[in-house]
Amino acid sequence: PLQCVVASAAMDINYNATSELSATERVLVGLCENINEKPLPKRLQRAFHNSFGRHFIRLVSSNLLQVRGMEHARALSPDRGVLLCSNHRSFFDMYMVTSVLRNESLPWFQDIFFPVRSNFFYDNWRGLAVNLAISGGAMYPPIFRDRNKSGLNKVAVNRIINLLERPGAVVGMHPEGKRGQGDNPYELLPAKPGVGQMALRSKATVLPMWVSGMSNDLAKQVASNFKTKSGKAEPVCVTFGAPVDLSNLADEDSSVREVQQAAADQIMDSIRDLGSEEQARLGRKLS
Repeated sequence: PLQCVVASAAMDINYNATSELSATERVLVGLCENINEKPLPKRLQRAFHNSFGRHFIRLVSSNLLQVRGMEHARALSPDRGVLLCSNHRSFFDMYMVTSVLRNESLPWFQDIFFPVRSNFFYDNWRGLAVNLAISGGAMYPPIFRDRNKSGLNKVAVNRIINLLERPGAVVGMHPEGKRGQGDNPYELLPAKPGVGQMALRSKATVLPMWVSGMSNDLAKQVASNFKTKSGKAEPVCVTFGAPVDLSNLADEDSSVREVQQAAADQIMDSIRDLGSEEQARLGRKLS
């Protein structure tokens, strides 16, 4: 199993050593840091996902779920971690995807990490409660949007890269950086360069995915799972694509923002292609 110990060389800033965090942020970051970077808590988290998480997802989508492209995930035999990259319409997109993968008992799928915005999840106790209840604390490391704390994002990037260099680690990312809330679900936001940087520096396998049909209203989602006989419930579609080939950028300097953006754009193009395939399959005509 993956030993979640982050090398000190990758930690140019220590969360606990900085005065930029509030007292609450320091406590919550420290707690999730211990959950995700120490072997025993991480094993307990994995047991939580196996015993509760994947069964809960059956409750909200088992009658609606349509999975395609799983052969791409099954064929993987990576010598390091896997970077899952998906579009982002619902709060539960990545949770759905990882639950589907966990049900497959894939040998490369061991410990999961979901980098998440710090506001809400790391600046108040309700955010911690949601993190623990939904993911067992796997929403880690935090990404700070406050410019005064943006230097701490170097910690997150370095830790993600360090984890992805190890077999068994799975990191779920949304290249868009935030949820798309427009009327057209197939219209994606521009990719952020950070995901390109992580992919290039870690040399991890990048598995693109497309997710649609999940609601942000959990009660509504559960109810819709049992309305399939009426024919009105929207299917929950999860589509996996072939790993993204970034070999054309292998000799480029991954510290250059334009190179990072080029990699992020290629990842986003793969996600967009999966969405276009779904749109054509379902016959959806949206402007």
